[in-house]
Amino acid sequence: MRSPRIVITGIGVVSPFGIGRERFWEHVAHGCSGTRAITDFDASDFGCRVAAPVPAVTIDDVPALAGDDIWDPDYRADPKRYSRAALIGVIAAREAWADAGLRIGEPNAGVVIGSGGGGIDVGERQYHDFFVERGKKVTPYAIPVSIVGMVSSEISISLRLHGISHVLSCGCTSSTDAIGYAAALLRSGDADVIVSGGTDACVTPGMIFGFSRMRAVSMAYNERPAEASRPFDKGRDGFVLGEGAWMLVLEREDRALARGAAIYASVDGYGSTCDAYHRVQMAPDGEEIVRAMTLAIDRSGRPREAIGFVSYHGTSTVLNDAVESRCVRQVFGDHAGRLAGSSVKSMIGHPQGASGAAGVVTAALALSRQFLPPTINQRDPDPACDLDFIANHGRHAAVDAALCNCLGFGSKNSALVIGRG
Repeated sequence: MRSPRIVITGIGVVSPFGIGRERFWEHVAHGCSGTRAITDFDASDFGCRVAAPVPAVTIDDVPALAGDDIWDPDYRADPKRYSRAALIGVIAAREAWADAGLRIGEPNAGVVIGSGGGGIDVGERQYHDFFVERGKKVTPYAIPVSIVGMVSSEISISLRLHGISHVLSCGCTSSTDAIGYAAALLRSGDADVIVSGGTDACVTPGMIFGFSRMRAVSMAYNERPAEASRPFDKGRDGFVLGEGAWMLVLEREDRALARGAAIYASVDGYGSTCDAYHRVQMAPDGEEIVRAMTLAIDRSGRPREAIGFVSYHGTSTVLNDAVESRCVRQVFGDHAGRLAGSSVKSMIGHPQGASGAAGVVTAALALSRQFLPPTINQRDPDPACDLDFIANHGRHAAVDAALCNCLGFGSKNSALVIGRG
């Protein structure tokens, strides 16, 4: 998989901390929580009343690019009709595109995005209008705006990219799989450059209510929101639903070097498996999780001892964190005791299909800056999670490669190995 080498030359982020990769990095490096009490809708009757949503953003927050027409009244994709996932996805993609030094209409360029819910916010509102208002307020754009596949189309239209435009919707592993798929397309020569990553904006009444009924989300910290997401801690009781968009510009290394682009990191190996076990639970033996990690490492061409950081899936759910910890120890053997890792979800919650991209961006920035962000809210370590999770405070470290884990509903498992640029 290492030939040709695929590199990351641009990063864009919209997170619970706001717009921008630097704002995101500043907050996660310093261990800040993006979880807060839900105020955008009435959650008073729900078991869970906390989340990590993206603050209000608009298309006017987007910087102009050369050749841009996004503010033209005749612009073909009216930003007023974006779903929230599409809006933040477009903003993050445009930041990544500008960061990579690319122009509107770049030839032989495409988009491969992961999203779990797509325009679910639009769908919820439109169903409410249909059932309560008897359809009087339902827009004729209800279907195209709310479908998951529209997310990549809006990015393609915004950047005028005429290559592949795909959305992978595989639950929580969606954006990890999208990045692995994009890297394979670049290696095969099917594109010269691809925007890849993930976007999800699922903090909606239906999602919070549904996850509360499943008892999958945290319900014990409604009065202390900043403490609710606590991966690997003995007091964890479920994940915090998060939102955000994390986008990468991927291209072959020779192309990046030829045009003088700065390189954050490389995408070296990808592995994906399925437990074929249960719609929402992982197989307790973790066998296929181990295999996904092993495939990614072996395909990277790196020995296990070369991995210096793990970006954990780390959802803050009781079973998942314990199983993932055990699987990492099984994969790395004696090296596991020397292996540092953290879960960015402790700070941004669980942004569903965008979570894998969030982990990859975190790892890429960590490698490029040689600083490892923490897992916050580590107060009472769980004996079942007995690894170095960089508790509460980040640290400087010389690291050349990272493993990024992602585990999802439908018992899916995906992993990426990335290397220092």
